[in-house]
Amino acid sequence: MDKKIQACLLVVLFQISFSGAQTNSNDVAALNSIRLLWKNTPSNWEGSDPCGGGWVGITCNNSRVVSITLSSMGLKGQLSGDIQSLSELQALDLSYNKGLNGSLPVSIGSLTKLSNLILVGCSFSGPIPDTIGSLKQLAFLSLNSNSFTGEIPPSIGNLSKLYWLDLADNKLTGTIPVSNGSTPGLDMLIHTKHFHFGKNQLSGTIPPQLFSSEMILIHVLFDNNQLTGSIPPTLGLVKTLEVVRLDRNLLSGHVPSSLNNLTSVSELHLSNNTLTGPVPDLTGMDVLNYVDLSNNSFDATDIPQWFSTLESLTTLAMEYTQLKGQLPQAMFSAPQLQTVSLRNNRINGTLDIGLNFSNELELIDLQKNFISAFVERGGYSNQLLLQGNPVCEESGATAKYCTLPQKTTPPYSTNTISNCTPVLCPPDQKASPNCKCAYPYMGILYFRAPSFSDLGNSSYYVTLEKSLIASFQTYQLPVDSVSLSDPTKDSDNYLELDLEVFPSGSERFNQSVISKIGFMLSNQTFKPSKLFGPYFFIGSEYGAFAETSIQSESSKSVSLGVIIGAACGGFVLVLVLTLAGLYAFHQKRRAEKVIAQNKSFSSWDPSKSSSSIPQLKGARWFSYNELKKSTNNFSEANTIGSGGYGKVYKGTLPNGQLVAVKRAQQGSMQGGIEFKTEIELLSRVHHKNLVSLVGFCFDQDEQMLVYEYVPNGTLKETLSGKSGIRLDWTRRLRVALCSARGLAYLHDHADPPIIHRDIKSNNILLDERLNAKVADFGLSKSMGEEKDHLTTQVKGTMGYLDPEYYMSQQLTEKSDVYSFGVLLLELITAKKPIERGRYIVREMRITIDKTKDLYGLHELLDPAIGLGTSLKGFEKYVDLAMWCVEESGTDRPTMSEVVKEIESIMQIAGLNPNAESASTSATYGGTSGGHSRHPYGHESFDYSGGYPHAKVEPQ
Repeated sequence: MDKKIQACLLVVLFQISFSGAQTNSNDVAALNSIRLLWKNTPSNWEGSDPCGGGWVGITCNNSRVVSITLSSMGLKGQLSGDIQSLSELQALDLSYNKGLNGSLPVSIGSLTKLSNLILVGCSFSGPIPDTIGSLKQLAFLSLNSNSFTGEIPPSIGNLSKLYWLDLADNKLTGTIPVSNGSTPGLDMLIHTKHFHFGKNQLSGTIPPQLFSSEMILIHVLFDNNQLTGSIPPTLGLVKTLEVVRLDRNLLSGHVPSSLNNLTSVSELHLSNNTLTGPVPDLTGMDVLNYVDLSNNSFDATDIPQWFSTLESLTTLAMEYTQLKGQLPQAMFSAPQLQTVSLRNNRINGTLDIGLNFSNELELIDLQKNFISAFVERGGYSNQLLLQGNPVCEESGATAKYCTLPQKTTPPYSTNTISNCTPVLCPPDQKASPNCKCAYPYMGILYFRAPSFSDLGNSSYYVTLEKSLIASFQTYQLPVDSVSLSDPTKDSDNYLELDLEVFPSGSERFNQSVISKIGFMLSNQTFKPSKLFGPYFFIGSEYGAFAETSIQSESSKSVSLGVIIGAACGGFVLVLVLTLAGLYAFHQKRRAEKVIAQNKSFSSWDPSKSSSSIPQLKGARWFSYNELKKSTNNFSEANTIGSGGYGKVYKGTLPNGQLVAVKRAQQGSMQGGIEFKTEIELLSRVHHKNLVSLVGFCFDQDEQMLVYEYVPNGTLKETLSGKSGIRLDWTRRLRVALCSARGLAYLHDHADPPIIHRDIKSNNILLDERLNAKVADFGLSKSMGEEKDHLTTQVKGTMGYLDPEYYMSQQLTEKSDVYSFGVLLLELITAKKPIERGRYIVREMRITIDKTKDLYGLHELLDPAIGLGTSLKGFEKYVDLAMWCVEESGTDRPTMSEVVKEIESIMQIAGLNPNAESASTSATYGGTSGGHSRHPYGHESFDYSGGYPHAKVEPQ
């Protein structure tokens, strides 16, 4: 009935034309169709005249809609196929709306005048429609940071006016398409300047045909894929190139000599491949700032001469590249040099950096080489790391260079250099660099290839801030100031900077300004200095006007009724009022249903406070009937797990997506706090190594969570042999790395940071490729304003619980690190943390003998790990695990340090840390005995109060 009433209202509305209306009726119909599919539309999207009414984000020309820019609005829903009716549309920017999902409609190819299609940082999925190739006017195609799957459409090669092509950070597979007879390909894009394809799952070779001398490309970013074969010599034909990132792939063979034809390249990243042959000769590439050739299989090579001739060099990274010989003094004298990282090579002789070294030089990392002497002249006072060299076996002056460096705090924040008097702001506001309290617009700037490595150099960020302010002023946006903070390098070697934009003349931005700020950043209108290189921005939903948006929903039907009532008379008036009454009645029933739902949520808390209602960011609410249908009426055949909380069912949503539906026992409200916690936390964290929350149900006294379906069960089941899957040494390393990356995301990138509190093998799930995902957030805690620790009731699982946390009741990220250390030990022993009165941590401590092979741990290790094979990196792995379970939290590593250590161990084992674990389930080396178990069963989701709170100590 709902859709029929809406359709009738729209038909009557658009057949009645107003003399003052300024918007084409087809465009109005299309926008209203879109509006009906979306939640949280701008507050002034009312009436039947978007152009005349000044709808936020809508730009018109001669009554036709030519632009839709709605970034960071908190929009939720799918993109209607009716968008094809906006035939004059030239720009569509829906960036930074994580609630926008589903596939792109095929009809988008009808927008033949579209020049900008920008959907950065949404949740769109499915294949990129081949009809994209029909948008012949397209200049900007930015689909990065979504969940698109399938292959790159060859039809993109038809977009002869394309300037910017960004498909990075999706789930694209297949090969890079090139033209073949009548089939187009990306080699036809001779006017395109940007190829951004990083962080996908592209495979196959890089076709030599892809590059030609006709091209004017300046960025080729193919990092973090699964590309194989050699680097094509034709790359050297594109002499306009400035940034080349081919790192973190499976590339092999010699680096082509034509590479040094690229004399305009300033950033060159070829690390983490399996390249062979001689170290490439980069002589003549005089503008090179950043070179990273680490972790390849080059021939043993003497120190190349070009080390000393590249005057623009800021960063030289060549770890694990078999360099040998003595380092010349001249290589340290490049005037801009900041970092030299040459650890794990065969460098020998005497180290003498001389007295003419660069004033910018911050780090010289020569760990694990064969340097026998060091000439200390007294002029260099920054970091010099010589641990693992023969010179460190001597005592004396070099001792300070032979210990690991201490961790430093984030090196920069705008607010630390303010000149104004600090102010105390309300809890929901922040102080700007000009000491004014306001609601800033926030997000993260990601720089894919910065030309520097000294993250503590504040002059870079001051320059960037000034550039941002200048751009905002150019577009006459009411911006008072900007704040940049917490510069960090992630595991993909991207520079991340937190950005806050503060309003001018008011404490908050309006919706129109937010859409314009978002468009400026998503459309690459802002151009940072070349120091920072290519970037993208991921904005957060701006919550300062969220209340206004919600209130607007109730006014839409009123406004609609007034317009129709004023325009119609006689029979039409009666008809419209009748339909409007039916529509209002229906809306009232929907509102009552929502209110009842919220009352149910607030009933979890005895105070009935509205603050107990989950703060949702993207999780979908399902009705009971929807989930009943998806699980075949909760049939026993669909049951895939059970526990104290209830049962778990395999379900299939109408779009074909497989889900796991965790259903509480009928009528039971046990675990309500944990239920709400898991909804709130999982709905705002998104990472490939965290289990995704699809939605939840709180309807008809039912309490259900809906997760992505993870087919290969828990790590606990695999280690115990129940799943039939065998994990050898390399697969266990990958499980460890994936789990660590998920935890590191929670600690370092969630805002505020999240502490899991229940890391254990039963909460690590394995997908179809045996990649690990961290699950079960029922006990998790957000740090909020507590920067160092959170005093809270002790909860956790026996054997994994951090003893320091138990004793002090002060929860920190290091409590998760301890639990993860126990998990690392369980991963190689397949033993429960506490088994027959023996505690695994204590057993390892008393058994380790570093003078013996495998530290003398043969009797404790799981035979399925492959004891008859070479366990490369095993000792380093054990050292890491024992580091994680140090008694004092301050002595343990951070999870980001754990990630780097595991990546290093995998490289020692000859593995690519960024490759997938397995290609198909058939390669796992085991069977499940005919009945597949599922990760959501048993105690892994038991919220019935059975978590042990007892003190845990080694016995």
